[in-house]
Amino acid sequence: MVEIRGEAAEGFEPVRAAFARNFREHGELGAAFTLYLDGRKVVDLWGGDARPEVGGRPAPAVGWTADTAQVLRSVTKGMTAAAALHLVQSGRLDLDAPVASYWPEFKAAGKERVPVRWLLSHQAGLPALDVPLRVEDVIAWEPAAAAVAAQAPAWEPGTAHGYHPYTFGWLVGEVVRRADGRSVGRYFAEEVAGPLGLDLWIGLPAVVRPRVGRLVDLPAPEAAQLGPNGMKIRPRPAVVNAYQDHTSLTARSFAAVRPALDMADPAVQAAEIPGAGGIGTARSVARFYAALIGAADRQGGAPGELLPPLLGPALLREAVGPAVSGPDRVLIVNTSFGLGFFRHGPTSPMSSPAAFGHPGRGGSLGFADPDLGIGFGYVTNGMQPGVTGDIRSRTLIGAVRRSLGLSQ
Repeated sequence: MVEIRGEAAEGFEPVRAAFARNFREHGELGAAFTLYLDGRKVVDLWGGDARPEVGGRPAPAVGWTADTAQVLRSVTKGMTAAAALHLVQSGRLDLDAPVASYWPEFKAAGKERVPVRWLLSHQAGLPALDVPLRVEDVIAWEPAAAAVAAQAPAWEPGTAHGYHPYTFGWLVGEVVRRADGRSVGRYFAEEVAGPLGLDLWIGLPAVVRPRVGRLVDLPAPEAAQLGPNGMKIRPRPAVVNAYQDHTSLTARSFAAVRPALDMADPAVQAAEIPGAGGIGTARSVARFYAALIGAADRQGGAPGELLPPLLGPALLREAVGPAVSGPDRVLIVNTSFGLGFFRHGPTSPMSSPAAFGHPGRGGSLGFADPDLGIGFGYVTNGMQPGVTGDIRSRTLIGAVRRSLGLSQ
């Protein structure tokens, strides 16, 4: 039996029980979960093995600790979006300006009129690359930025949307660099993570590497494959075919880097990969989202003193409102995005229709819910199939709602 460590405030016992249940019933190996409510950290839990064996090779057990950090995959996109929006807030980036006004090379292949906001809302038509990037291109940054600038859109920009698994990071990240002069990782560190005291990185400092756990690919547990009626869920054939056909836009979008990135490679962890390579703790993911809505405690301040929202109210409303909703050209299901954030919906369920955030492939999830006043951070090393959350995060969300006296 896995020992669950940490604390859950009175009334949040269902959340602690749900976190333990994930280990017993849902295949959890190592994980952490933190919840902020109205500026107060009410749940902070961790447990399991931070570095489980890979491919049957024995590995010494390394217990998950309060400071264990983990690769966040696409949870990183919310961090990258926040960096760009922070520049908008300061007046140095205009959402409606053409990308090419900051990044002249981007005008190639008829993209001269694409505005910045279409990069954030997955409308630019650039989820895949005609020639996949090499790992060394990703580490170097400039070749990746040049490749997305030169790429012709897969659809007329602005007429549809489709999730950009990797290219989102280079598109938005390069605009940040062109508008500010600092890389997106440095900008996030100096303007967001540093002031908020966050253990979140887009580009891992070498000194932090010993704290990082190991990702392990896992099959989905049987419970995750069953619907509410107990019948086995069968994905729609169109979805299955899109992922299995290596020529499809879906498959090519997720294969924008070949060979696939080894997220245990120190060079890859140190690289700035703002679409899928951020690293951090559950505690900091939750605090980041609490800070976005102005519901995070001010460290060292008076008891109960809250930070001001990271973004002004008007910009936050614009950023989390529905920029696009409907059929997704890449995920082949209906999705809804704001400016860089997934919105609550059937394929990305969060705590209420007001919630916004970002899941990471394999299971990790961060979001804020301004109606409920919560910041939610869940980080796992057990990579189950899926890109928009799974039974483990949904189990935790259900327990949070019960603890708040809400129905599931």
